Amino acid sequence: MQSIIHHHFGEPVDVLEAADDMPQPEPKAGEVRIKMILSPMHNHDVWTVRGSYGYKPTLPAIGGSEAVGVIDALGEGVQGVSIGQRVAVAGIHGSWAEYFIAPAHGVVPLTDAIDDETAAQLIGMPISALMLLDFIDLPADSWLIQNTANGAVGKTVAMIAKARGQKVIHLVRRTEAVAEMQALGIQNVVATDQADWKEQVKAIHADQPLIAGVDSIGGQASGEMLALLSENSLLVSFGSMTGETMQISSGDLIFKQATVKGFWASVVNKQLSAERKKALIVELLTLAAQKKLLLPVEGIFSFAQIKDAALKATQGARQGKVLLKP
Repeated sequence: MQSIIHHHFGEPVDVLEAADDMPQPEPKAGEVRIKMILSPMHNHDVWTVRGSYGYKPTLPAIGGSEAVGVIDALGEGVQGVSIGQRVAVAGIHGSWAEYFIAPAHGVVPLTDAIDDETAAQLIGMPISALMLLDFIDLPADSWLIQNTANGAVGKTVAMIAKARGQKVIHLVRRTEAVAEMQALGIQNVVATDQADWKEQVKAIHADQPLIAGVDSIGGQASGEMLALLSENSLLVSFGSMTGETMQISSGDLIFKQATVKGFWASVVNKQLSAERKKALIVELLTLAAQKKLLLPVEGIFSFAQIKDAALKATQGARQGKVLLKP
């Protein structure tokens, strides 16, 4: 079976390689085997390959955690899905392969209205974005601000919030990225390379409270975001692009009576009721089918092109997701 594997932890471009000698997996009770169509290279997949993520696989390991594909085998006792059905699935391991295994209860059947490129990245990041918005629970008369807004999760948060009628200010690092966001129908975008960016933020939310912030950068950016927030606000740490410790002012924490929380989707996911998870999936599928959720693709690479794919997936300023195909 063809797959993308790594025998060591390290930079993806150095350690990932195409292999054709991995055994084809067999589904156990409650599982399905899926013939992969497309699978994305997420940031957390990159961190996993580096050995720096919360999940550390046994080596040699097949990478990948999300995919779209067609069910081609059913394990014992599986009901509700069928062979030949096109599905999306996330939160699994080993999706960078011709065939991979997934729990039957975790697959999401797809309609023809959702194309493969969207379906391949429909669950992992968008569900995180939906759960993040649920986690924040933004009041109707208040604003949210997020940095790295032109990243995969940031764009998804922007589109979902727009569809929900929620008010969000989107920070990007480059002035050119403002037009990129606006091309996706996203407004209230502010570039932090402009000298007056903080004044621009204040002008957008005016006298309405800026009650929550999502920080995916860390370091100095955390403190800059907290300084912009209103009283009784919430600062959510979603990631650390810089790898630096959050640098926040104790004065802002104290006098704003602010709260700082970390967000890890896998933990929040376990706390959601089955009913709420189903509702979020239905919301995602509806938005995707209505083309209100656009998930751009940077490029599609064959397994033989894994070095090029790994290089692209670890570079900044991407316009979309890097996808792999067998």
